[in-house]
Amino acid sequence: MDKPPLEAAYAACRAIARREAKNFYYAFIALPAPRRNAICAIYAFMRHADDLADDESISRQERRVRLDAWLAAWRGVCEGGETGDPIFLAVRDAAERFRIPLGLLDELVAGVTMDLKQDASDAAGAYATFADLYGYCYLVASVVGLVCIRIFGYTDSRAGKLAEETGIAFQLTNILRDVAEDAERNRVYLPLEDLAAHGVSLDSLLHRAPGAPPTANERALLEEIARRAEGYYQSAQALLPLIDRESRPALWVLVRIYHGLLKRIRRADYDVFSRRASVPMVEKLGILAVGLARMGWARVIV
Repeated sequence: MDKPPLEAAYAACRAIARREAKNFYYAFIALPAPRRNAICAIYAFMRHADDLADDESISRQERRVRLDAWLAAWRGVCEGGETGDPIFLAVRDAAERFRIPLGLLDELVAGVTMDLKQDASDAAGAYATFADLYGYCYLVASVVGLVCIRIFGYTDSRAGKLAEETGIAFQLTNILRDVAEDAERNRVYLPLEDLAAHGVSLDSLLHRAPGAPPTANERALLEEIARRAEGYYQSAQALLPLIDRESRPALWVLVRIYHGLLKRIRRADYDVFSRRASVPMVEKLGILAVGLARMGWARVIV
């Protein structure tokens, strides 16, 4: 017997998250089923928008057209229109169930389209200051945090700002990990003011020899970004006790994996050029095991 449409829609979103969410999915597993379904739906929504924005087989203009059409279709669904799109079905239900403001979902899409607003020649060095970069990180990561805490559940108003800053910590970690890969795509997310302060030119990052170890100046530059990220991870720790008890293990898993990634980058002395930093599968599984044990304990004492 076929699954009901909504159940099938959530199953499709779970499959996308399981296939694509290399770090996030381990945290999703540590959530109770209704919250896990909602998180997977949001991830699938974000993943599809991101894939449309990053499809380099077509021009930037065509990507913008396709994203605009997709977003218009989503807004039609929000206004009560019919849809057979499993992601739209699941996200609409999750947004209603967990009272997720639709404006936050619009901001998710705005974040993944920011790079498309730049001409190809201007994509690198788009952020002059850390304040500018913070605005980008807010849209691509903090908004995700603000959506997630609505699914996790919270009552303390401080959770909003802490979730925002947790997203900044995660995105700065991603930026550090992907410096070499981004440069190959003519993108540099490190603020120009920081490059100048550490004597690193934009051109040298974009055209460095493949796999060459970082220079002393580059290490100092990356360490500056890592120190900022460490500060924002303090907000993640402060956020944990403010969300619903049964959701805390999932956030704990996510923070441990992402913070572990930053620690690996630091232990490698910021050599993000010769190999891409990652948290090994066995370590992720160990973190997940602890998270699942915490989930079980949370259910016992609730």
